[in-house]
Amino acid sequence: MLHEEKTQVARRRVFYIPGYDPYPPRRYRELYRTESQKQAGISGYQIAQKSDRSDTGWQVRAEFDGMKVASKIDVLIWHDLVKGSMRGGIPGTYLALIRTAWIYIASGTFRRLTWLAKGPVLAALYPVVMLLGQLLIAVLGALTLGKVAVALVLKAAALIAMMFGATGPGIVGTVLSTIVFWVIFLPVTIVVLRWFKAQDSKTFAYYLMQDYAYSAKMRGAYPDEIEARIHEWRHRIEAALRDDVDEVLIVGHSSGAQLAVSVVADIQRSNLFQTTGPSLGLLTLGQVIPMVSFLPDARRLRRDLRLLAAAEDVTWLDVSAPGDGCCFALSDPVSVSGVAPTRGQKWPIIISAAFSKTLNAKTRSALKWRYFRLHFQYLCAFDLPGDYDYFRITAGPMTLAQRYKDRRSSQSRIDVPASRFTSTMT
Repeated sequence: MLHEEKTQVARRRVFYIPGYDPYPPRRYRELYRTESQKQAGISGYQIAQKSDRSDTGWQVRAEFDGMKVASKIDVLIWHDLVKGSMRGGIPGTYLALIRTAWIYIASGTFRRLTWLAKGPVLAALYPVVMLLGQLLIAVLGALTLGKVAVALVLKAAALIAMMFGATGPGIVGTVLSTIVFWVIFLPVTIVVLRWFKAQDSKTFAYYLMQDYAYSAKMRGAYPDEIEARIHEWRHRIEAALRDDVDEVLIVGHSSGAQLAVSVVADIQRSNLFQTTGPSLGLLTLGQVIPMVSFLPDARRLRRDLRLLAAAEDVTWLDVSAPGDGCCFALSDPVSVSGVAPTRGQKWPIIISAAFSKTLNAKTRSALKWRYFRLHFQYLCAFDLPGDYDYFRITAGPMTLAQRYKDRRSSQSRIDVPASRFTSTMT
């Protein structure tokens, strides 16, 4: 670990794990570049960014009160897995809706989550309501057009029948009207559903549904491809822990938070970096850990949470905000999951980004209905930064441990066990 007498970080490695996001790492590189410049202008420090040779990282040089720091930031990618999981198309998404709803409702997890926080539960219901609403509109629209077409066919058939002295449309007219109905109903339904899907960059219904479905498809257990990716990330981070740096910081955002917890827990189990080397920090932002840890088979994640809760060789800071309706704000993921150790829990430190205090009225007004943008605010500049500044943490002269060594968790911290499933045995 970093020696206590050392007060300045000269070199740092940062590993960022995004949430369920199909876009490549360059969006995070550009976000860091633009937002760090804004924050530097507000807070009065200097920060500059340079692209790395790889597409997944960048170099940062900063100066805070005369102290110079070099940081290398890498995005630990899993966007390829996300893109692969989103290839089910329209039928696959509706099947995922049914399967995911059944898992959460039948296991009692959905009911437990509503006890904990309404915001993220409503966010989870949003894609369900939107997708069912889209299906209803498509079916009703197609049904209306189909009925109009059937009425016209039957009327025409009846007129033709009258010319030959018959009454009514006859069996031919009835069969023909049935064929016409289905020829219109099915294509119109498909066209309308495809149109809705094409608007998903605005509605996010398909995206969010696939997000929840991916986490729940194995009832909380990690899929094999995620376990393989965690294993790969662990070796990259362990290599950094052997470098001549002062701090190695792992940042997990949104659904990337649980992956960050698991990779750090695996490093802790290796027992290789407990007495020497850089300081190891874990920063989780806007976490949705209970969405997974409350599921029946999330034993691996619950075991990792319990391990890190009492770890001696890592500093874990969890940042959220009540204004972010897409996260479990101020919830201690260890305690609410029912796996807090009887004695000796040290982590995480739970603090609020307090959007109502750290963003001015103009910014809050601009972001009022932009829920997903608010969910990314932790990675952005604040108008009135408090004790949380993403760029001071990732590029500043202090380790996470030093910066928050005297910080206590927010008084609004939620630590009441709420999960029905608490087993950590696999």
